[in-house]
Amino acid sequence: MRTHRVYTDLALAPGETITLQGKSAHYLGRVLRVATGQTVVLFNGDGRDYVCEVSGAGKNELALDVMTRLPARPESPLNITVVQAVSRGERMDQTLQKCTELGAAAFQPLWSERVEVRLKGEKLEKRQRHWQGVVISACEQSGRARVPEVRPAMALSDWVLKPSSGIRLVLAPGAEQGLAAVAVEGAVALLVGPEGGFSEAELGLVSSSGVHVVGLGPRILRTETAAPAAVAVLQALRGDLGN
Repeated sequence: MRTHRVYTDLALAPGETITLQGKSAHYLGRVLRVATGQTVVLFNGDGRDYVCEVSGAGKNELALDVMTRLPARPESPLNITVVQAVSRGERMDQTLQKCTELGAAAFQPLWSERVEVRLKGEKLEKRQRHWQGVVISACEQSGRARVPEVRPAMALSDWVLKPSSGIRLVLAPGAEQGLAAVAVEGAVALLVGPEGGFSEAELGLVSSSGVHVVGLGPRILRTETAAPAAVAVLQALRGDLGN
């Protein structure tokens, strides 16, 4: 029987009994129909998985005994932050999902000149929660025990002014230097434009701010393809995809 793996924001420790409510309880109890005595795996983003046994089930809640803390899963030696200009609907979701599966450590949504999505207030807060949920689901599927943070969206002009402890790269078609030729280690910020790309003025701004302009081959990729492709290249060359 398959062991189900689900995220919770509760503290987890062997020997304790926890009660799941809301979405997680509904998914395990109503959708997956787990029964008393069945084993499930929970994680809360602390880097560990926890083997739990279902000890009771109510209408809208599920009681679980935390049995064992499993060894920590290693993360990539590259700490990649994907700085993604906000794209429409499923395109943004695909970027978040695939980059999480490939080992990105964090996401910074970005407003730029050609971004076609404009959100603010409650609608933006709701979208931010949705984006974080996409990342959590990708962690459940891929086995990651660390949950990448989706940071509050910000303007490109503000992002370039933020101090950075690592190398910053921007993908641009026709760049003289290829991504694979860049020596990277530790922290990497990968800047990716929207559907229409960055404007010349924006590329000039980021370049003058110390961001390295790099290319990703002879073809122009869609925004939802570019970030996962770049993360895969970096992980294969300097990260953990070659392990």
